[in-house]
Amino acid sequence: MIVKKPSFLFIFFILMIHHQIQAQEMELPYKEIPAYPSDYSSGNLVSRMIDGLGYRFYWATEGLTEKDLAYKPSEDGRTILQTLEHIHVMSNNILLAPDAKPYERPKNPPKYSYEELRALTLQNLKAATLKILGKSSQEMEDFKVVFKQGDRTSEFPYWNMINGMISDCIYHTGQIVLMRRASGNPQNPNVNVFLGKTRE
Repeated sequence: MIVKKPSFLFIFFILMIHHQIQAQEMELPYKEIPAYPSDYSSGNLVSRMIDGLGYRFYWATEGLTEKDLAYKPSEDGRTILQTLEHIHVMSNNILLAPDAKPYERPKNPPKYSYEELRALTLQNLKAATLKILGKSSQEMEDFKVVFKQGDRTSEFPYWNMINGMISDCIYHTGQIVLMRRASGNPQNPNVNVFLGKTRE
């Protein structure tokens, strides 16, 4: 009996399946909103706002197609992909502010894929909320929004983060929901932002 060696294509196919299974097992944060914090401290309230943003962003960006990513509502408007890039930049600010570290936009920012932008943004939001969770109002006095451009640095209190980047990310996430609907690929109708859970 002659035993044939497995072909290169067969091995490649098995490795691809293994890679896809691993990717599925590495679940991104915010498929659901986490459980309630223990109290209504300042840090917990802001953390919950970011969790709400994370949940909205997760489902607004889930399952986007190439057609969706290229969609823009007008000639002057951003595409969905450009909106994702904008939200990702702001998520860097959200992550750095609890440590009062400056965000310095690179001169030649890397071009991330849709999948990378989605994952990096969700991971930034999750890491930020963990830094803020349980913090007192006194501790949050040390949080700063810091911008750096060359030798120039500008600093703002964390209040500006709440009405600035966090609110702006929620706004732009809503735009993605509208744009993907207009593109013909609406968000999962079972998303429930009030409960923070999505019906199966």
